[in-house]
This record gives sequence, structure tokens and C-alpha cells, in this order.
Amino acid sequence: MTVKKTPRTLSASGGGGFFLPRKDLLGLRDLSRGQILHILDRALLYKKRLGERRRNEELRGKTVINLFFEPSTRTRTSFELAAKRLSADVINMSPQTSSLSKGESLKDMVENLEAMHPDLIVVRHAASGVPGLVAHYTKAGVINAGDGSHEHPTQALLDLFTVREILGKIAGLKVLIVGDLAYSRVARSNIYGFSKLGAKVTAIGPATLLPPGLERLGASVSTDLNAHLPDADVIMLLRIQRERQETLNFPSLSEYTRFYGLTKDRLPLLKKEALIMHPGPINRGVEIDPEIADNVGGVGPRTVILKQVENATAVRMAVLRLWCHS
Repeated sequence: MTVKKTPRTLSASGGGGFFLPRKDLLGLRDLSRGQILHILDRALLYKKRLGERRRNEELRGKTVINLFFEPSTRTRTSFELAAKRLSADVINMSPQTSSLSKGESLKDMVENLEAMHPDLIVVRHAASGVPGLVAHYTKAGVINAGDGSHEHPTQALLDLFTVREILGKIAGLKVLIVGDLAYSRVARSNIYGFSKLGAKVTAIGPATLLPPGLERLGASVSTDLNAHLPDADVIMLLRIQRERQETLNFPSLSEYTRFYGLTKDRLPLLKKEALIMHPGPINRGVEIDPEIADNVGGVGPRTVILKQVENATAVRMAVLRLWCHS
């Protein structure tokens, strides 16, 4: 079964006015500046309601399937919380508890799920393109929760939300994305998102972790972290994706930290108001010193890693509501 992908129109109230490019959210590359801002505005409304403990029943009677082929703490939990906060029915699935472990193909599994008429399927997979493949075989809206080194759109949306919430804007900011650019899906989505909203993005890392084509995504490229830190408004640190590398693409972790880790001796280079971000999980002592990650004693600039986690539920509520078929 092949499902034809057609544009939809949806507004914050569930009526007409907000154009979605297709039934699925597979990446921020597909979204315009206006569409991204609409999602962030919707998320702000949900965050206020969460703070007021107001009950929300916008997705009552809808079914959301979380289909995670990779381990996850923050993403899976916040998607489940988001769906439940909207009163949806939630089903969590993994390969170990599905017929994939018996040799069933992904196509057959998705077509069987489709026969049960879910409304949304949230997919995370180690291989790039799998959420798009799932979307090909279902009428349900498909949300990419991270696929290989392709994209992680909702992580970028919550990062954008966090920066705008704290600094009040994104346009004109200087954003550094530091670390494993070669294997990071978060990096690609954030380059698209921050660039579309008017920030200047610089990708920084060892030459072996800076893949060709980053400039075409909207980022400038550098191997010199210290040169860019004094002007940075946002420093986003990326985890070394050791599970995706057969061998390290640099001499050692200690050498990586020496040149690209946010260590205490680099703090004097930063603006006092600069934000320090990380999508998690953190390799403490590698890409960031533990004291900086924990903001112990108010060390230097502001570390907002837990604020990113806090904002995840509201942002994913907005995504689930906007992409749920009405």
C-alpha cells in the first residue's frame, strides 16, 4: 500500500489558515520560517497551560504510537507525556516487543499498524530515512523523532523555543554548533531552524567531523573554537556519537576535549549572557566540564540544558496537535 502525501491546512484552533507541507514532520528542511514560528507560538500556549495545570482534551479519542528502534530517555518520555497531556491514547513499541524480532519486515509491520487506524506514529531509528519509509505505508501522520544522521526536528524546535524564551529573539544571534557534525541529526535540524529564523550559525569541530555540504545547509564552518567563543550568543555542544563510528575520527577523547570541549579555562572567553546548550545525553568531561553542565556556583554563562528538557513536552504537544489528522 502506498499513501499519497497531500498538503494540509491547519490553524492553532484546528480550522483553516496554517499550511503544512505534507502529512508528516520528517525534518525542518521542509518547513518555512512562518511555519516554524507558528509551532513555537503554539508551544508557548501549551507551556502556559502546563504551568496552570489546566486539563487539555484536544486529542481525546486519538491514538499515538511511539515506535522507537533506538534507546531514548528524553525524547520518548516527552513524546509520551505530550500525548497524554493532550488526552490521547498512547502505545509504546520497540523492536524487542514487536514481530520484527520474528523476522517480519518493516513494511508488513507498518501496514498492520495502519489496519488498526492510528492517528500519529512517532518514529526513531538508527538508519536515515526510516520515518519517511514508515510514512509511505500509512495514512497516519508520522513524526520523525530522530533518524540516523539525517534530522531530529522536534529537538531543534525545542532548542529554538528555549533560546527565544530566554533571549527574546533568534534573528541576529550568533550560534555555535560544536562537535560531531558528521554523525549528528540534531546539528542538521538546528542549522536549518536557526538559519531560517535569521541567526548566523557556525559549525565547529575537527576537520574529520565536518562533513562537506554544511554551507549549503546554512552554516559557516571552522575548526577554531576559541576564535568564535567571544562573539557567540549560543554555544550548542554535541555529543560524540561513538556508537556510529567504527573508530574515533580523532586521536583521543582527551585531545578532543583539549581543542573542542567547553572547559572551565574557556569560560573567560564567553559573554556573560551567552547560553550553553546540549541536546543530551552528555559525555561529562569530554564535550563539557561537569561543573559547567551543572552550573555549579553560577559558573560563568548560563547553562540551560535542563531548561531544554523542560520545554520538550510543550513543543512536542504543539507538534502532535498540529500534525494530528482532524
